[in-house]
Amino acid sequence: MKRIKKKKNSVWGVISLIIVLGLTIFFLFPFYWIITGSFKDQFAVIAIPPEWFPKNPTLINYKTLFNMDNAFRWIFNSFFTATMTMLIGCTIATMAGYALGKKKFPGRTIIFSLFIAAMCLPREAIMIPLATLLTEMNWIDRYISLILPALGRPFGVFMMKQFSQTLPNEILESAKIDGCSEWRTFVSIAVPILKPGIGAMAIFTFITSWNDYISQLFFLRSPEMQTLPLGLATMQSEYTTNYGLLMAGAAVASLPMIIIFMLFQKYFTQGITMGAVKG
Repeated sequence: MKRIKKKKNSVWGVISLIIVLGLTIFFLFPFYWIITGSFKDQFAVIAIPPEWFPKNPTLINYKTLFNMDNAFRWIFNSFFTATMTMLIGCTIATMAGYALGKKKFPGRTIIFSLFIAAMCLPREAIMIPLATLLTEMNWIDRYISLILPALGRPFGVFMMKQFSQTLPNEILESAKIDGCSEWRTFVSIAVPILKPGIGAMAIFTFITSWNDYISQLFFLRSPEMQTLPLGLATMQSEYTTNYGLLMAGAAVASLPMIIIFMLFQKYFTQGITMGAVKG
């Protein structure tokens, strides 16, 4: 019986490995196609049958991209807005989530319910009122038009509230007994324990802000203020599209997200495990 069980386990292990490898190849193939396509000329990109690997690799697409007038400005705009949104958003969401998760005060349940209800609201439903408000405040075509609305997304508060609930009450009470103020308890004790959750939220916040094409399209006007995703969209003409150039831009746009994920990968995996321990 033990041998039969071992054989079954080994068979299922091989099958699971094959499935995982197949899914990995399936999800990585678009990224591979973008990278290899960025080193092809216009004719090789649309060739049939396709070139699975560039026969005559070229850097013409990257040269064309970086020779554009606003290319570096697009990259800076995207990186600046995504980074500021990540830093400020994580700070606000961590403080709000900690207060909702570990502090008892009147209306706490109602406030948290409002955050949950706001998560169910389609973002497109508030774009027109938000654009009207930003126009009246003369914030259109400025960095603040992308950063400030992103700070009000309820998902970060919801996420950090769930992580804050895993904090041991005994540690927080011991800090109070030792004379720590509320702020020092939060900064010196709560934040270090919540690093996995903060790291996971940093990844989500940065990627969401970087790829927020709808907000960028609504609130940005001048070519100098455009972000990289919005700038890449302007490369497409009505009749012809340089797919090699678009793939080069997409490859450049993916680099910051990959770097951010690698920097916070440890906290991201710890955050998923930590969040699964206590519901």
